[in-house]
Amino acid sequence: MLASASQDESHGGGEPVAKVTYRQVRYERAAGSTEIVLVRHGESMEADPEQPFPLVDGRGDPSLSQKGVRQAEALAERLIGLDAAALYITQLRRTAETSAPFARRSGLRPVVVADLVEVHMGEWEGGRYRERIAAGDPLAAEVFRQERWDVIPGAESNEALTKRTSEALSTIAAAHAGTTVVVVTHAVVISSLIARATGARPFAFVAVDNGSISTLVVGGDHWVLRSFNDTSHLVGVDP
Repeated sequence: MLASASQDESHGGGEPVAKVTYRQVRYERAAGSTEIVLVRHGESMEADPEQPFPLVDGRGDPSLSQKGVRQAEALAERLIGLDAAALYITQLRRTAETSAPFARRSGLRPVVVADLVEVHMGEWEGGRYRERIAAGDPLAAEVFRQERWDVIPGAESNEALTKRTSEALSTIAAAHAGTTVVVVTHAVVISSLIARATGARPFAFVAVDNGSISTLVVGGDHWVLRSFNDTSHLVGVDP
């Protein structure tokens, strides 16, 4: 807990006595650290088992739903007051579409960072993951019991995910020391980065809502979680 000191002088007939008191003060990030605003993309289109999502780099690439478009506009309204120095997205269009209203208003050009793309779901890509979850697939239950994505055949390991996303975020932080940047990315990426920051179990922060905002402060190897899954800006957008 941070505190600041003040002094009071009391006169009781003798020499003045300095009294020191301490008040609580607000958090201030360390000099040279970077505030990383992690945004989960807006809600994407429904998955149709008969028409799997197109793939980009092996990942399903749906566009935003109409609700997702509304979430993107609400995000822009919320983010515009941040005075962000940069805007990063992934190669998947749901992040590009989510960032577009903020990019227009801020004048920032979205920069693609491929290593911040969503975890690879192996044989469950293209919308099949949603289908398996909805059907109560026993293997889906095992994914969450073990808290490992590579329980799914062909899926990416936790270790590979954490390595590539952590290195990408560290590079961004170093390039923008002392500023605030916005990163529009994906649920599992956000949960992995926050687990890395807090030392939590792998799936502790996996419940990341569409259009939500989470915040990390990154200064070298020192990562601090400042907020998680803030959706206050979506009031009136989400039914």
